[in-house]
Order: sequence, then C-alpha cells, then structure tokens
Amino acid sequence: MSVKIRLQRHGKKGKPFYWVVAADARSKRDGKYLEKIGTYNPNTNPATIDLNVDCAVKWLNNGAQPTDTAKAILSYKGVLLKHHLEGGIRKGALTQEQADAKFATWLDAKTGKVDAKKDGLSKVQADAKAKAFKAEQDVNAKRLAAAAQAEADAIAAAAPAAEEVEAPAAEENNEETQA
Repeated sequence: MSVKIRLQRHGKKGKPFYWVVAADARSKRDGKYLEKIGTYNPNTNPATIDLNVDCAVKWLNNGAQPTDTAKAILSYKGVLLKHHLEGGIRKGALTQEQADAKFATWLDAKTGKVDAKKDGLSKVQADAKAKAFKAEQDVNAKRLAAAAQAEADAIAAAAPAAEEVEAPAAEENNEETQA
C-alpha cells in the first residue's frame, strides 16, 4: 500500500479549508485517511498552516510521498529540512544536538520572515486606510467650500434684487413728496 501526504478539502463553497492527511493513494480525495497531520487555511494572509512536524517526519521516514502542494506546505514549515537532518543523523554526519540546533536556527529565521511579512501587510493596510481617510477629508472640504460658495452666491444674487425693489419704492416716495 502506497501512502500519500495530501490535502483533503473542507470548508464551504468559495472558502476552502484543508486538512493535511496521510492517506492511502487509492482512497478518494476527501475519503478515508490514515492520520490527520495538520490544517491549511489559504483564506488568511499569510496563509495559516498548523502542522504536527514530528508526525509528518514520521510518515516521510515510513515512505509516504507528498503531493506537490503538500510538499510546498511541508517545506514551508520545515518538515523536509527536519527529515533531511534526521537522514544525516542516521548516517552519522550529525549529532542529534547539532541537528536540533540547525533546525531551531532555521525555525527562528523563518518565524522572523513571517512576522516581518505580517507587519508589512498591516503597515500597508494602515497606510491605505490613512490615505483613503485623507482623500475623504479633501472631498468633504471641497464639498463644504462649494456649498458655502453657492450660499454666498445665492445671498449676493438676492441682495441686488432686494435693492432694486427698494429703489423704485424710494423713487415713488420722492415723487409723492415733490407733488
């Protein structure tokens, strides 16, 4: 029986959510599986991956073959590196402590990169929000200025008309006093 490490789709339409599972290669995509190794949520940015590294390494040591997408996920989380380091331990090239130190160093660097990406995304999002707010304030200021100008024009247009109405009345009063 050949074992594959692959994704099993869950979630609703348009919002996929995957389980990373070790399954018999002959079973259906969303069918029976041997063991659930972790989860993968591509809906978040960056994608959320929760993986049991030791369990995945155990399946790789037993000969499980990851699919292309599962291989990318395993590589991203360091499972393939840990599997590689364990091969070095078996051959005698490394000690367990050296392998653990290398893996911890790699994991710290990877965590730093992911945190930097999250910080960059939040900064970009905050900048976009600030820019949109500034644009909205400019539009509101222009709208208020245009309304004030229109009101001033309306008052100015009404004032000469009132003077014209008062002027003929004043002329009639002058004529009456002269007669």
